[in-house]
Amino acid sequence: MKNTLGFRFYQFGGPEVLKLESHNLPHIGVKDVLVRHTAIGVNFVDTYYRTGLYPVGLPSGIGTEAAGYVEAMGSDVKNLVIGDRVAYCMGHMAAYARANVVSENALVKIPEAIDGHVAAAVLLKGLTAGFFLTQTYPVKKGETILLHAAAGGVGQIITQWAKHIGATVIGTVGSEEKAKLARSLGCDHTILYREEHVSERVRELTNGKGVPVVYDSVGRDTFDMSLDSLARFGMFISYGNASGPVEPFSPGILANKGSLYFTRPSVRNNLIDTNDYREMAAKLFHLVETGVIKVQAKHVYPLEEAPQAHRDLEARNTTGSIVLEPEDI
Repeated sequence: MKNTLGFRFYQFGGPEVLKLESHNLPHIGVKDVLVRHTAIGVNFVDTYYRTGLYPVGLPSGIGTEAAGYVEAMGSDVKNLVIGDRVAYCMGHMAAYARANVVSENALVKIPEAIDGHVAAAVLLKGLTAGFFLTQTYPVKKGETILLHAAAGGVGQIITQWAKHIGATVIGTVGSEEKAKLARSLGCDHTILYREEHVSERVRELTNGKGVPVVYDSVGRDTFDMSLDSLARFGMFISYGNASGPVEPFSPGILANKGSLYFTRPSVRNNLIDTNDYREMAAKLFHLVETGVIKVQAKHVYPLEEAPQAHRDLEARNTTGSIVLEPEDI
């Protein structure tokens, strides 16, 4: 198999720049694997690459997450066999395609009990949640956290994982429908951030103390309310720009608001070490298998409708995970 059908873009812009075309696959190196996709994960970060917010060389493929099965592999691949079900969320950015060539180190085996669509829906978002909750700020039993976009793909997993740890979760959402969804997953308190004063409500719920950590994927619109919701020495974890990037700010604001910590972690840095990556993936899959984390590919689009999936995602018309499905699975 020398080529595949997939999306590429030649300029930065809206969803219309994504072009479905036949393109050559990379050469399969001695430690590489050809994966035939059965499901492809769509993540908000994909839109950042498409718009140029996160620069990439052009032309470029798009997407870093998919699940499928091993169709071919290099001579030095030792831990896989043809037909193995695998998933990945890093490596060669060309997942919006029927097939892709990735390094063996980027692949994790999918447990038998987990559907491929679920694996594609959960891997990157779940690893993000796991590393943020256990490493960036290790949440402890009894603590209260503030989570923006609690009904989103990462937000749903953070909520369930944090509840498993024993934390209280305050989640912001954009509508009562999304609030209902967040509460059904364990969110203890929901705040309609467009209608309520978030930081005042957080102070009410924490007896004036504020929270030790905020998980913020929204960006510009929630920056001030996140800072004002933090307790002294609290940590602001910024990991998304759904409303636009945060404007430049003076570090002095962190001192004035309680000697706060601000970090912009990238789960990619956690994935560099293969052992850490696979260990966290195993924890994630175990939580999914045992029902602690419930995930479904709620929005499934044919591969050729990837531009529409981006439109719906950016318009915040979706809740939870989005998956693209190649037509020849």
